[in-house]
Amino acid sequence: MNRTCLWTILATTLLGGCGSQDEPARTPAETTSLPAAVRAEPVASVDVAHQTRAVGVLAPREEVRLAFKVGGIVEGVHVDAGDVVRKGQLLAELKRAEVDAAVAQAAEAVDKGRRDLERARRLRADEVATEEQVENLATAYNVARAGLQTARFNAQFARIEAPADGVVFERLVERGETVQAGQPVIVLGATGSGWVVRTGLADRDAVRVEPGAAAEVTFDAYPGRVFPGKVTRIGAAADRLTGTFEIEIEVAPDGARFVRGLVAKLVLPLAEAPAIAADATVVPISALVEADGSSAVVYVIDRQRNVARRKDVQLGPILGEQVVVTAGLNVGDPVVTEGAAWLTDGRSVREVVGDDRG
Repeated sequence: MNRTCLWTILATTLLGGCGSQDEPARTPAETTSLPAAVRAEPVASVDVAHQTRAVGVLAPREEVRLAFKVGGIVEGVHVDAGDVVRKGQLLAELKRAEVDAAVAQAAEAVDKGRRDLERARRLRADEVATEEQVENLATAYNVARAGLQTARFNAQFARIEAPADGVVFERLVERGETVQAGQPVIVLGATGSGWVVRTGLADRDAVRVEPGAAAEVTFDAYPGRVFPGKVTRIGAAADRLTGTFEIEIEVAPDGARFVRGLVAKLVLPLAEAPAIAADATVVPISALVEADGSSAVVYVIDRQRNVARRKDVQLGPILGEQVVVTAGLNVGDPVVTEGAAWLTDGRSVREVVGDDRG
């Protein structure tokens, strides 16, 4: 028996035994290596939709966290969550004792500074005081006046008034609590600025949504009713936690009673992707071994001979984790998605299913 026959018998044994009498003869390239373990997926045809559906949450366009300019003890909070308020309405206030004392102290400092400056000017006229002393006292007087303006300004913000018509979303403190300057006391939704639904879209859809596009919005709270919407903002960066891009859709109540937190169902139009047919042929990006522009190489399994065949393909746009193939493959072809980097044309292979790599 010659060396070629022994090599053929060995390769046949490694592949799992002898084949049938009518099995096609193997080429030398198919018999010179051990079978490579690979995973494969069939080439798919997908329907590229021109609209997408999403779920979002309704909220006023503007939400304001209201706080006192100075710290102190809360005298009272005059609204509760859910209350409708009008612009200028008193919402909360601090006890005035400390604030008013600060204003009085600043006013006394101004009076003293004025008296000192007037005395120094008279002394300067009699050549008892120097010009430098007069200038220093003038500066002290101006500083005291600025301090009084600050105290009066802070006193104005020892009470919280509604900056616009809206709805109270949250009441964060109670009467008698001590709060710090800038600590949120009330969360107010300014309903006059309009209502929006915010949702998150995957990158493959976000890049095909256009600002100003019309949208359909429905709420379970209003069954059978469709509210027209308009895309007003598209996030420029993905959320670090979800990986989605925030989309904002403006929607008008049109007589309905909108409240923050209503769950909305959205239908958003998508711009047609260039060079994508309605039934595009796609493969996983992981199947690409070599790519140069629109050209690439993949490996397809010849299941009759259990070998890998190199295929040159033409690529179209990327759709998420898949890429469109415009030429070189047929739907259903088993394309190698794992292990392709180690293959050559004609290399014997063994398909791995599940976690089996034995």
